[in-house]
Amino acid sequence: MNTMILELPLEGLPAAAERGEQFSDEARFLLALKLFETGRISSGKAGTLCGKGRVAFLIAASRAGVPVVDLTDEELAQEFARP
Repeated sequence: MNTMILELPLEGLPAAAERGEQFSDEARFLLALKLFETGRISSGKAGTLCGKGRVAFLIAASRAGVPVVDLTDEELAQEFARP
């Protein structure tokens, strides 16, 4: 697996960054969340990026206040219309 290392000064990060892996997990999730929210990556790729499955990522994204469905009003009405 290819990886990317991002170097950041600890002085610019919250104190939680000093706890290492826990902060690293949060940072990966937040990066994946923002990339998903802006439409740059799919929910599947976002899940992979932050170490979650697609469904777990979508649930976490929703809990974080990020819409996980991007349907127009017409598409939404069609989705819930009775056959």
